[in-house]
Amino acid sequence: MNPKYLSKPAKLVVLAAILSYGATLHATTSPTAQALSVSIADQNEFQPMAFSDSAEAGMLRSVYHILATGDHDYKGHRVKAMKSVEAAGTLLGMDLRGDDKDHQPQVLSDDKLREAGGLLSNVLGSSEVKDQKRIAKHITEAINQINVALSKK
Repeated sequence: MNPKYLSKPAKLVVLAAILSYGATLHATTSPTAQALSVSIADQNEFQPMAFSDSAEAGMLRSVYHILATGDHDYKGHRVKAMKSVEAAGTLLGMDLRGDDKDHQPQVLSDDKLREAGGLLSNVLGSSEVKDQKRIAKHITEAINQINVALSKK
């Protein structure tokens, strides 16, 4: 609506409505209302969760299992990725060790490594958001080793 087309009485009605709304808005942001909203915000404030108790920790366990059951034909990069995931797990108080004996054919192993890389990308994003630089460093190294492993054929 263009103000040029409003008559003078209509402009006064619009101005009165705006001023009335402003007064209502000011009343709702009074110190009492602000104190009430602050106490509600405190109750709903984000509570940080221990990283080791999170979904990301479960993803790390899955990644480690995927890598542990992978084929050995990656010129050591699968094992290096496992060691990086294990180091991240150790920082989180998780015990991730061992190499499963249930190895898979190369094609399935490649698919599983790609899946592990995707899970690690999720964990990396969460570790960066949660400012876990030491964990992010190990996760990044594991992703790099998986990428190198998949390029070795």
